[in-house]
Amino acid sequence: VMRCCVCLFQQSLRCSPSKMAAGESNSRSSCLNLSNPPRQSVAQSGAASGAASNMTATPSSSSSSSSSSSSTASSSVDASAAVSSLPSSPASVLVYREPVYNWQATKSTVKERFAFLFNNEVLSDVHFLVGKGMGVQRIPAHRFALAVGSAVFDAMFNGGMATTSTEIELPDVEPAAFLALLKFLYSDEVQIGPETVMTTLYTAKKYAVPALEAHCVEFLKKNLRADNAFMLLTQARLFDEPQLASLCLENIDKNTADALAAEGFTDVDLDTLMAVLERDTLGVREVRLFGAAVRWAEAEAQRQQLQPTPENKRRVLGKALSLIRFPLMTIEEFAAGPAQSGILTDREVVSLFLHFTVNPKPHVEFIDRPRCCLRGKECSITRFSQVESRWGYSGTSDRIRFSVNRRIFVVGFGLYGSIHGPTDYQVNIQIIHTDSNTVLGQNDTGFSCDGTASTFRVMFKEPVEILPSVNYIACATLKGPDSHYGTKGMRKVTHEAPATGTKTCFTFCYAAGNNNGTSVEDGQIPEVIFYT
Repeated sequence: VMRCCVCLFQQSLRCSPSKMAAGESNSRSSCLNLSNPPRQSVAQSGAASGAASNMTATPSSSSSSSSSSSSTASSSVDASAAVSSLPSSPASVLVYREPVYNWQATKSTVKERFAFLFNNEVLSDVHFLVGKGMGVQRIPAHRFALAVGSAVFDAMFNGGMATTSTEIELPDVEPAAFLALLKFLYSDEVQIGPETVMTTLYTAKKYAVPALEAHCVEFLKKNLRADNAFMLLTQARLFDEPQLASLCLENIDKNTADALAAEGFTDVDLDTLMAVLERDTLGVREVRLFGAAVRWAEAEAQRQQLQPTPENKRRVLGKALSLIRFPLMTIEEFAAGPAQSGILTDREVVSLFLHFTVNPKPHVEFIDRPRCCLRGKECSITRFSQVESRWGYSGTSDRIRFSVNRRIFVVGFGLYGSIHGPTDYQVNIQIIHTDSNTVLGQNDTGFSCDGTASTFRVMFKEPVEILPSVNYIACATLKGPDSHYGTKGMRKVTHEAPATGTKTCFTFCYAAGNNNGTSVEDGQIPEVIFYT
């Protein structure tokens, strides 16, 4: 079924007032679907052609379509709706075109003249058979107009191996997308929508029309949401659009849970899945990330015509499984989910359980670096101005009380290491709300030091929100040999953001109770690592 867009143009110098009135009436029906018109219509068409020298009638589809500078009808209008709005007489299927003679006189600018030639048989010297199967459309065009707007068309028609064919098949291009491309080349008008933007982007890239590419990408940016972020990320990677891909990833970072729950998530390819799983900025608990990866694996197994067994799920996940950060889960989350999934080997399950329960923690094959769902630049403050030697540990926690002047998120501490050379420490870090004595964040972990007086990062599993003018206690319980410690401590420390000049002011106070000697002036926990 061929669809064509027909516009009825009036020429006041040639039409009588009565004919102009009739033309105005007919112009309201802008799109007809002409499929095997009845013979009576063809006869009527011939009669009409003979009766009116300034009007042309034809029963053909694409060859009779024309457009004006004021409006061009869409080729996607439903045929039944268009036909039902017309009179039932045989003459209702007549298709009129503006007379070919002197059409230029009605177009006052070059843009109007070129726009008139869009999808028009007038002066056309090449036709494109666009699409495949029953959906092929025969679209007229003009070699000069195409060559002016596209280097690919220029090479096709004027290059060393230029084609001499007057009909060119384009089975890999959608008709609507090709018409959108031609519309842009002839008139600079952009006609894209949610259903056609991806195929139009593909077509614009194929024929090297970067201005139309940019319009497509801008349209996608404006319509980017959590429920389509994964689908658009796949397309952005496919079409090599790094800026769009970056925006999709940022959207997924901000709305990770919603993006993972979207229907299109399970349709992404493995490389796209891995590109997301390796990010440090996803805002979701690791157990939910594992659940989403399992859903993807079930869909991928079905695509590969495999039974969704644990072995096949592991097989299709491949290297993506190693990007799940199982050590960031709680032991309860791990025991209730991944440990019973059958996807992990027995050795991996035992190793992870030992990681959760035993000190010193054994090495595991999975990443234990925390994901931080915060964007922006990491900041840190140091509260000591000098470092000395020998600070001992006997199971007592080093503690210091602090408050800030603005909302921040603490992601870890910097701690001093051994004075005896390279050493491993076991450590538990906590942030406690002073008034309620509630533990807001903690992590049982360890760190390796090199024997220098530097600080060594120890991170929380998740960022800890710190509200302004509220008292908190930073706590670190170390197991290991004597370490360096800080002296000449400062009660107030201010961090100023280089880009914005925003100041974050920390105020430190003595933490009452057993604190292993750490105070404002001396001790451990020299550094706080945070995001604003």
